[in-house]
Amino acid sequence: MKFLKWIIGIPVLLVVVAFLHYTLPGRDVVRIVGTDVKRMDIGSSSLFWAAPDAGTNKNWTRDVRFINAVWPNGEPRVYRNEDTDWGWPPYFKFDSSNITAQAQDLAKKEGDVWVAVTHYGWRIKLFTIFPNVISIEQVSGPNVFLIPWFDILFFLVLGLLGYLIFRTIRALKRKHVDPIVEGIDDFVDDVGENVEQATSEAQRRATKATGGFRRWKKRWFG
Repeated sequence: MKFLKWIIGIPVLLVVVAFLHYTLPGRDVVRIVGTDVKRMDIGSSSLFWAAPDAGTNKNWTRDVRFINAVWPNGEPRVYRNEDTDWGWPPYFKFDSSNITAQAQDLAKKEGDVWVAVTHYGWRIKLFTIFPNVISIEQVSGPNVFLIPWFDILFFLVLGLLGYLIFRTIRALKRKHVDPIVEGIDDFVDDVGENVEQATSEAQRRATKATGGFRRWKKRWFG
């Protein structure tokens, strides 16, 4: 039973961690080098794409905005820039056009302009999957320290809800489940005692009857 809990619990935990890692916002400090629009045929990886701009037709073949950036070490970093609309994740993003304009303006500025790109999702080259930009904010430099306030607040609320659910389940168990279990235990104990008493009485009568038969046999047959 203990191994069964681990076998079921570990995959469930991994799925929850992967879901939160994909959905919760992350921030990258990068330098924007340009923007692009590509005609994309969304296929088997459609789960990792958002939606066309709000108010447009929902087609699998569509133009997708991209923002091209580089890490401080020079490695490329590419983001898609799609509206999330009213769907999941619930970022209610409707301003992908404005973000493109903001990115183009930042890319044209002289010198190294560093920005914090807030995004969700993963970059998986094998399946042509890109993280989706939520917002862009200019920062002082590539080594700026950013505190993930949203993630901290989210996990605090999640922990509080988990604690409240645990306390509620524990109280319900103590109030409703435990009395039933105790009643079943008492019933089983009573049944066991009755069975034991009946068994002892049957053994006593059998012993008495056997002794009487032996005395009768000895009287008549010696």
